[in-house]
Amino acid sequence: MTLREVAHECIQYCRMALVGATAVQFALGGMFAPSLQAQQTKTASPIEHVIIIVGENRTFDHVFATYKPKAGESVDNLLSRNIIDEHGNPGVNFSEAAQSEADDLHQDKYQISPEKDAQDTVYKTLPPPLTGGPSNVCTDNGICTLAQAMVSENGLPASYYPFLLTGGTGQPKHVPDQRIQKVLNLPSGPFQLTSKSFPYDAYAASPVHRFYQAWQQLDCNIKFATPKNPSGCKGDLFPWVEVTVGAGTNGKPQPTNFTNLTTGEGSTAMGFYNVLDGDVPYLYELANKYSMSDNYHQPVMGGTGANSIMLGFGDALYFTDPNGNPAKPPEGQKVFVGTINEGIVHEIENPNPQLNTNNWYTEDGYGGGGFGQGPVFGGGSYSECSDSDAPGVNSVLKYLSTLPYQVDPKCDPGHYYLLNNYNPGYFGDGTNAYTDHNVANTPFTIPPTKQRSIADVLMENGVSWKHYGDQWDAYLKDKYQINYGTVGAQSDQYCNICNPFQYQTQIMANASVRNAHLKDTEDLYEDIKSGNLPAVSYVKPSGWVDGHPASSKLNLFEGFVKKIVDELKANEELWESTAIFVTVDEGGGYYDAGYVQPLDFFGDGSRIPLIVVSPYTSAGHISHTYTDHVSILKFVERNWNLGTISKRSRDNLPNPKPKKANAYVPANSPAIGDLWDLFDFSKKVRDND
Repeated sequence: MTLREVAHECIQYCRMALVGATAVQFALGGMFAPSLQAQQTKTASPIEHVIIIVGENRTFDHVFATYKPKAGESVDNLLSRNIIDEHGNPGVNFSEAAQSEADDLHQDKYQISPEKDAQDTVYKTLPPPLTGGPSNVCTDNGICTLAQAMVSENGLPASYYPFLLTGGTGQPKHVPDQRIQKVLNLPSGPFQLTSKSFPYDAYAASPVHRFYQAWQQLDCNIKFATPKNPSGCKGDLFPWVEVTVGAGTNGKPQPTNFTNLTTGEGSTAMGFYNVLDGDVPYLYELANKYSMSDNYHQPVMGGTGANSIMLGFGDALYFTDPNGNPAKPPEGQKVFVGTINEGIVHEIENPNPQLNTNNWYTEDGYGGGGFGQGPVFGGGSYSECSDSDAPGVNSVLKYLSTLPYQVDPKCDPGHYYLLNNYNPGYFGDGTNAYTDHNVANTPFTIPPTKQRSIADVLMENGVSWKHYGDQWDAYLKDKYQINYGTVGAQSDQYCNICNPFQYQTQIMANASVRNAHLKDTEDLYEDIKSGNLPAVSYVKPSGWVDGHPASSKLNLFEGFVKKIVDELKANEELWESTAIFVTVDEGGGYYDAGYVQPLDFFGDGSRIPLIVVSPYTSAGHISHTYTDHVSILKFVERNWNLGTISKRSRDNLPNPKPKKANAYVPANSPAIGDLWDLFDFSKKVRDND
């Protein structure tokens, strides 16, 4: 150990000692957790407990397209912009959300703003949105009775369990969804998903939500910039990306006789719910009784994994060698040699279009094969974004350089950053998932990381925290998740890629730390009842109830949230000092018309819902301050008087200074808020009930 390393280690332990023995006790397994709650750092507000509930894959306009604010408040949504009317029909400004086709056929390089013909390229009618989710819930999900529904999941109020038995499409997968009104003749823009034939309780399809696809869907180009939209992200290519490439190729050639139906999506991205028709009733109720943001964003383009990582680390993760040094991921390399999974993987993204195709990416995907099912292949999910010659990178960097403010891409040389979903480097029992070549495992796993997360900051300052993962205990008994996604009430639906701390050596390789901080949601309900809730709680529902389209439904996520809110209110003392942040991991590829502020190479992305439930909010208040997931980290750091995670993490960005003419656009970009303005700490605002 060098003198510098000795000094650094001393500083860390001395810092822990200065905040009292509580931090050390908690790091050693939480044996003294009750005393910790009394001794931890004094808060800057009356909020002593934060609960962060993270659902799945919904944009703000997808959920709150028709929300009407109370008197004195305003909201930016499809209705307020007159893009639609109260009934979900096209409004006088419908053309502002018109969706277009692009021509990438003669290009050999990826473009985030593909060329369009000189002639009008707006779709005359949308490619038809397709079906997704179970056709028959009993047959496809294996949950056929109320008793089976209650066994499958512990996170719902009693009245919500019947929703696990209903909502099947009644149609084959990936065909035009006949439940949608005018499905073959939809005008080119957002459409209301629900109707008499498509009730709110119905399962719906899931749009594409990957990194390079999301950049392309937003069609960011400085020539489109306006005072209201200075980043020039037009958001007019959502269906085009869905029907040209979908969720990735894994290196396979484009199918013969390729059509707008081939990717299995169509214009799924353009659907929205109507709260004025009774859709999304519980989240609508919470928005009216507490506060919400209409300018809160997913922090990374793409899907669950990268956005969950940002929610814990305030930064992206990169591929490393066994010593933790930046390294190149497997590319054209044979892996899992000697097993049924043996195959060649290409883990570096290449979104350049294959020859003679219109936007069919060369190498992009979640990875195919594996899990004992046969040879692995594909899997492009990393980019060395400091290299302007790397596939896809130059188009993003070139755009960022044209913005009216300076953007640091946060791309260190020689670092291959994970852009999409890969399994975390550890199993729940703390064993290394990257080096495990069991046939039931997958090579599409990022190596363990020693990067710092908010957990390091909390533990160094004696602030208690836990991650409550729905079905965590079941996962511990099934580390390879053999039962994940299988049918039946006993299937394992724990989301490993959703837990940011499962990627991290400091947490997972220390059994006492791991066992103290990573818990099942059953422990959450007990901690609420007993009053032993930690200062910071991350809460992730299972795949049954997280609201992810196709595999879950939004009403099931509403039920999951309602149970936590109701149980918290039942403990009046705890309720008086707690704030619940209700959000989703990312927008799931759904359309949203809100402003997007690029912060670095990785994002931001589209707006997503954020509701804050607390006795210190004003009913119906809507914050317009620009924020994203890292804003939750900034709130925690401000409330508990903590430092930032690292020198490069996004929590170092300043709070926005709003432009006088546009509250949604920071005058000091890049900037993100700390969510403080969602509260009124000058007085406690009581519930109306």
